[in-house]
Amino acid sequence: MRKVILYIAASIDNFIAKPDGNLDWLTDPVYTLKDEDFGYAALLQSIDTTLMGNATYKEILGFDTPFPYPDTTNYVFTRNKDEPDNEFVKFIAGDIAGFTRELKNQTGKDIWLIGGGQINTVLLEEKLVDRIILTIIPVTLGDGIPMFQKGTVETRFKLEKSQAYENGFVQLIYNTK
Repeated sequence: MRKVILYIAASIDNFIAKPDGNLDWLTDPVYTLKDEDFGYAALLQSIDTTLMGNATYKEILGFDTPFPYPDTTNYVFTRNKDEPDNEFVKFIAGDIAGFTRELKNQTGKDIWLIGGGQINTVLLEEKLVDRIILTIIPVTLGDGIPMFQKGTVETRFKLEKSQAYENGFVQLIYNTK
């Protein structure tokens, strides 16, 4: 069975984006380490599918770069049932958990859960998140979009690995118990 991997970065105060969805705090040049991608290339090698919410998708489109995942099958969850697919993404309106369960049972590589917080919460509560690769960025945002919504069910994970980087990042890799 395919695994759903939440590979994500968060501030020290557990926000994955500013209140407006902005991610500029992730690209501060002070965080750049030569020849270090924090496991990103390995993740891309292990997956063939991405899942994301519509707000996350729109934020990605605002990066002013080509779509970053042209070689994967990309699903965007939306409330708009009339959203037309495009060359890079297929829009899914409906049962997020049911759709993801079906994906997990299909053959293929693992699935990258890109986010955001609402999708993360739905899949966590339905016990569909198998692994979390969380990189803590040494900044507080004070307010923003949390990794999981308030009131999320208690879920236990087992720490597989932790790594500290010289730029202050700490990466934690958790698996479901």
